[in-house]
Amino acid sequence: MERLREHLLETGYTIDGVRDRLGDMAATALAREELVPALRATAAGDPLGTLIRLWWLGVPVETSALHPSVLESGLIAVSGSQARATVHLQPWETGGYVVSDRKVRPGDPALRPDHVVGAGGASANLAQLVTRRPVGRALDLGTGCGVQVLSLAGRAGHVTATDVNPRAVELARLSWQLSGLTGVEARTGSLYEPVAGERFDLIVSNPPFVISPGGRLTYRETGGDGDGFCRDLVRDTPRHLNPGGQAHYLASWLHVEGEDWRDRVGGWLGETGCDAWVVQRDAQDPAEYVELWLKDAAEQGTPGYTEHYDRWLAWFEEHKVEGIGFGWISMRSSGTLDPVVRLEELTHQVTLPVGGYVDDVLDAIGAAHRVRDLGSALLRTADGLLDERVGLPGAEDPMRIVLRQTTGLRRSREVGTVEAALAGVCDGELALGPLLNVIAELVGDGEIPDADAIRPLIAEGYFLL
Repeated sequence: MERLREHLLETGYTIDGVRDRLGDMAATALAREELVPALRATAAGDPLGTLIRLWWLGVPVETSALHPSVLESGLIAVSGSQARATVHLQPWETGGYVVSDRKVRPGDPALRPDHVVGAGGASANLAQLVTRRPVGRALDLGTGCGVQVLSLAGRAGHVTATDVNPRAVELARLSWQLSGLTGVEARTGSLYEPVAGERFDLIVSNPPFVISPGGRLTYRETGGDGDGFCRDLVRDTPRHLNPGGQAHYLASWLHVEGEDWRDRVGGWLGETGCDAWVVQRDAQDPAEYVELWLKDAAEQGTPGYTEHYDRWLAWFEEHKVEGIGFGWISMRSSGTLDPVVRLEELTHQVTLPVGGYVDDVLDAIGAAHRVRDLGSALLRTADGLLDERVGLPGAEDPMRIVLRQTTGLRRSREVGTVEAALAGVCDGELALGPLLNVIAELVGDGEIPDADAIRPLIAEGYFLL
């Protein structure tokens, strides 16, 4: 693996090298599962083009064009004068490499049950969410191809990675070796079984969150119990977190007839004793959802497609499912008897990485909930906040005032004149109570606003304590 890694780096088989070689058109086409532009861009037979064809595109190449380290890697199959990769080997953003099973494309054979999926959009989403603060012990639960460990490198003193799929652990070890990582401990088992009785400063997981009736593909679904796997993951987390420790997950949840999804997911977290922040990033109706994941497994056009589609929809109908939500769950072992859980929907673009300011988000949620005498608090307006006013031409007063964040989560909220005035004068020098008194006099209605009405604006980051 060390010789192969040296060859990959020398040849320029890196994220930047592949992007430059393919160009925008071919890269965009690959996102649509169209190979022809990429094949044209790599047709010269040079070392970098050959590696892209072999490892990324998964097409046969001439063995005479391969370096000895590739031929001796054990990761290719040779037939006559041609070689084909038996795995997908891709460079990753952090400078390492990720080894997984070959990417499935339309017309390929059915996936094996222990298929190990490569790093993709979900992996990148989780890596962007995780806190950037250094930690001592970290756990990557359900490591898959091992990509989250690459993202934790340099920030965690020790990483333990687990997976129920032995094949995933095998390929993850190759990912870490090719990336030059050491000090990673891999264990096999489900959920927290491999780390029973142990605690960590940070837990991350991209779990099998796909909700299906079957659970055939280990990497993405458990089947049978709907969103029960994500529920159990959340509920078991507190006993494995050190004081002040954090957990960050991707998760899915059901939208059931007659039930608000916030009540459902909030119920998972309500008795954990942890502060928590849940964000729904997307929601799909059952048909959209089934089509997405049948396409993910390259089942479109296969003989069993219609039957599988119908059976999946029937399961949703039986359980009165109206939609499926997807998003983030972040938890912190705050050591308080008064934990707080915030659930919200954010479908717009946010500043990345969220992990760069997720600690501030959790701090704000906790502070807004726990500060008793808010009137004595010294607040300041968050940086980058805009005051947007909409009104009729020539009108003295606006019809609508909106506070809009230009950084971080980029939230927006319609406010009244008091909150808007507070945003203009709040600089941390004068306590909130006296400021509100002055604003009430200026507004002229004589009624002093309640300081507690500002709590939601603190929790959402418009004002900082």
